[in-house]
Amino acid sequence: MSVVATFEIEYLQYLGPDGTLVAELPPEAPSAADILPLFKQMLLVRTFDAKAIALQRTGKLGTYAACLGHEATHIGIGAAMRPEDVFAPSYREYGAQFMRGVKPRDVLMYWGGDERGNDFSGPKHDFPWCVPIATQCLHAAGAALAFKLRGEDRVAVTCCGDGGSSKTDTYAAINSAGAYALPFIQCIINNGWAISVPRSAQTGAETLAQKGLAGGLHCLQVDGNDLFAVLEGMRRAMERARSGGGGSVIEFMTYRLHDHTTADDARRYRGEDEVKDAWTRDPMTRLRTWLTAQGAWDEAQETAWVEECGRMVDVEINAYLESKVQPVEAMFDYLYADPPQDLLDQRAAAIALEKRA
Repeated sequence: MSVVATFEIEYLQYLGPDGTLVAELPPEAPSAADILPLFKQMLLVRTFDAKAIALQRTGKLGTYAACLGHEATHIGIGAAMRPEDVFAPSYREYGAQFMRGVKPRDVLMYWGGDERGNDFSGPKHDFPWCVPIATQCLHAAGAALAFKLRGEDRVAVTCCGDGGSSKTDTYAAINSAGAYALPFIQCIINNGWAISVPRSAQTGAETLAQKGLAGGLHCLQVDGNDLFAVLEGMRRAMERARSGGGGSVIEFMTYRLHDHTTADDARRYRGEDEVKDAWTRDPMTRLRTWLTAQGAWDEAQETAWVEECGRMVDVEINAYLESKVQPVEAMFDYLYADPPQDLLDQRAAAIALEKRA
């Protein structure tokens, strides 16, 4: 029997769940002094996440998608990018966006129903939040094609979840990136659940990383709760993309420790034992343990920093709460340069109803 081709999916993990090294760190790995600011950013994201959920529970924020447990993956993705690169997020990668200059108040405005939140701080060439599943992958592939045609040293990075990796949009983006050897990175954040559908039920693929093989992309799976592994995986993909080596698919193995959104109740479809086990792989705990062992962090520093995070997030919350509410017609005013008549009729009706109230 002849074999046409064989493939392997490499798995990266350096820092185990107990905070000790399970493999030698790569030469390019940051030192404890360099990893510390990223850990502090992870703590800031977790503080923001908790306060955002509290805002929603008290009726001051709309439906919100928590990122609890994703901090290492998101921060690592953002840290690996340059300002001139392009990021096409879904709706949960706040850590990556904060690394790129997006402010927490922008996130709150968006989930508060104010589209001005999508005109966020940071690189204006980044794409807005995308709730339709996986369509942002096509946006990133298009940006990557533009970079190649223009001869620009830029990379397009996009994220989708394990469920999103089964969408035709993701496959089309992967195929385009492979066909044209684009500077494109498809991040598949495998948190175990596509809302209530477990990863085991939504695809028969042994890994999600291998979904890039048919498109001719380099494929890698990493421990998404290990910041060192995330940074190394992204470094390799970025280097390949910038050198003309084409695109990559990286599967980040993590877990969604909170509900899918605040409109969801995950207790209806997953057991407590599963979530309890996932907490033993928490990205915060393992990195805190390692930094403490390196003499770079201690309990007093963490207490002080968490208090500071609370103050910083409160400033952002107040900025959001104090923002002037836009008039009802604002929802119609930024869709078309030349609005169709039916939209103009709806706009007039909305204004009339608001005045009547």
